[in-house]
Amino acid sequence: MTLASHPHRFSEIKKRINGISQRMLTLCLRGLERDGLVKRTVYPVVPPHVEYELTPLGHSLTEPVIALGQWAQQHIADIDAARAAFDAAQEKSITLDT
Repeated sequence: MTLASHPHRFSEIKKRINGISQRMLTLCLRGLERDGLVKRTVYPVVPPHVEYELTPLGHSLTEPVIALGQWAQQHIADIDAARAAFDAAQEKSITLDT
């Protein structure tokens, strides 16, 4: 988890999350801030300096999120198989409808 250890600047977070757009990261951070999971601190300097860090509530989610990630890694083959079966059924359904 990117924010678990210490505060990070927006650019640092973006570098650590491969492929995320600036807009999507902004929306995610705002949502997490709104939910009380992330604290945004703006420092009154030029250029602006903003850091994001987990709140105590956010830290309380660290263990469950890590456990979920481990579960997903252990079951990735089953997840991939389910996705392939679903996609094949969808494709077959589209073909039959046309």
